[in-house]
Amino acid sequence: MNTLNNIAKHPLQTNSWATFRKEWGNEVLKTKYGLLTLHKIPFLPFKLGMFIRGPKPTKTMLKDLKSIALKEKLIFIKLEPVEPIKNKEKSIKLLKGSGAVSGKTLFTPTTFQVDLTPPEEELMKSFSSKTRYNIRLAQRKGVKVVEDNSKKAFESYLKLTRETVERQGFYAHSERYHRLMWKHLNKNLKQNPIARIMTASYKGDIITSWILFVWNNTLYYPYGASSTKHKNAMANNLVMWEVIRLGKNLGCTTFDLWGREVGKGFTKFKEGYNPTVVETLGTWDLVINKPLYRLYKLAEAIRWPLLRLRSKLVKPSF
Repeated sequence: MNTLNNIAKHPLQTNSWATFRKEWGNEVLKTKYGLLTLHKIPFLPFKLGMFIRGPKPTKTMLKDLKSIALKEKLIFIKLEPVEPIKNKEKSIKLLKGSGAVSGKTLFTPTTFQVDLTPPEEELMKSFSSKTRYNIRLAQRKGVKVVEDNSKKAFESYLKLTRETVERQGFYAHSERYHRLMWKHLNKNLKQNPIARIMTASYKGDIITSWILFVWNNTLYYPYGASSTKHKNAMANNLVMWEVIRLGKNLGCTTFDLWGREVGKGFTKFKEGYNPTVVETLGTWDLVINKPLYRLYKLAEAIRWPLLRLRSKLVKPSF
């Protein structure tokens, strides 16, 4: 069996993620380039493939993926390479020459990263003055931030996620999805699990809970939830700082903030920690069956406006 962990540069390419996706209901293929998940298309004997956070594409890799796609009856394979852009024009030329087109994004094409190698004092000085003030305010108010991977802490995370979804009205992965993800990614890999939980408590209540991933000397922040209670305690600011300190203690050299959406409130929050903007190649659909791909794109063009309309009429649930 191909051991994904030997080549995975991202948590979403690991053996643990593969077993999670398999139990979730996807077919998984462990290729020599990384993990490819297969997703059924309703009412059709065809599927689509997802190669998310994999390596930079090469001519040989794209040729091999096409062969796999033909065998598995895939309409296309969505590619989102994890590596920062180098020779962007050359890579885009290769992708287009292999039949790939720009696709709908899952991950944003840019992300924020914090260099964890400087001393703590230097990192703190690099933050915005408002961020430093809010961190110290949370400390003065007595906010307590700890890593807690217990069952109770995970249930608190789910509770806060449910509250956040209902309050903000956005669609999130379901409770079952989170439970399965935690089940597989919190397993000890020689006492070093991929997934961890950081909580912030104030006056006896857990008011903020984040799930973190650790892989390949990089710390990631994929999921977070918070309560409206004690909002002025500035718990999130202190959580971010303590997560940075945790990453340093774990020997991580980079903290990836899992995306960047210009103009969004939480993006502005992240900017206070003086991150570097890192650009990837973005999202590309390696098209295998052109007629069916056009039909798929047409169906998606109809589906997404309907989903947006539904979100205004029906409150999202978790």
